[in-house]
Amino acid sequence: MVQEYVERDYPPIPEIRTIGVIGAGQMGSGIAQVAATHGFEVRLVDIAQEQLEAALAKIDYYLGRSVKRGRLSEEDKAAALSRITTGTSLELVKDCEFVIEAATENEEIKTAIFRELCPLLRPDAVIATNTSSISVTRLAARTDRPERFIGMHFMNPVPAMKLVEIIRGIATSEDTYRATVDLAHRLGKETVTAEDFPAFIVNRILIPMINEAIYTLYEGVGNVESIDRAMRLGANHPMGPLELADFIGLDTCLAIMQVLYEGLSDSKYRPCPLLVKYVEAGWLGRKTKRGFYDYRGEVPVPTR
Repeated sequence: MVQEYVERDYPPIPEIRTIGVIGAGQMGSGIAQVAATHGFEVRLVDIAQEQLEAALAKIDYYLGRSVKRGRLSEEDKAAALSRITTGTSLELVKDCEFVIEAATENEEIKTAIFRELCPLLRPDAVIATNTSSISVTRLAARTDRPERFIGMHFMNPVPAMKLVEIIRGIATSEDTYRATVDLAHRLGKETVTAEDFPAFIVNRILIPMINEAIYTLYEGVGNVESIDRAMRLGANHPMGPLELADFIGLDTCLAIMQVLYEGLSDSKYRPCPLLVKYVEAGWLGRKTKRGFYDYRGEVPVPTR
């Protein structure tokens, strides 16, 4: 339900010291890791305790790799881990100056989170969504603070990728925008500003390319191995499009294609039926051990 919009004067945006992250999956854990290593206190929330434990284990592993490579000291690793507090209740983020929602790419789930979150937050807090495709304006309208709401789309994997897309909703204030850009830079990221159109910049270009690669497979132009090898060697891509789809998650790819198809009403964005079939089968890529490749053995094996 859209909340009634009331224009108001907000207190100044406070100095951002504590960042709340909602969702401890691949994106949320990455955001938490980056924030903690850059000196921020982090409050990481997820509905599943086992997901939080997996996220902390993953963060510990990746920070350990940085120590081995000489990029981080053991003391810095320990300090970063000590800055992360986890919990299963949104009450944990109530005192945060800045909260980043990084839940599943599903509008109903995100809306439910904002409905519960808003009454808990301090009135001067900013809410950012890490959505990769959904309208920031529409999500903002589900909150009590559309002026203090913004899109902050991190790339995957968050610790390695330098870019953050900043997306203003129609009501996003200038001070919210400036504070978010500044925060991204404090996290060691570069930013681009995208207009609030379906899938923004990166996924507007990337995901249709992946969808076309799946059509190429669906129509028998090439098999999984030949399509990925052709794009690695012929276009100098570091990862083939089907391998990349598995890395992103086929459910996420499908969700973004559906947003593009419904939002732009153009048949060129129709999700490939083979992508739909894989998602229906629960073959979502690396996270389920099967997608366009089977990851259950020592070496990934194409499934088609």
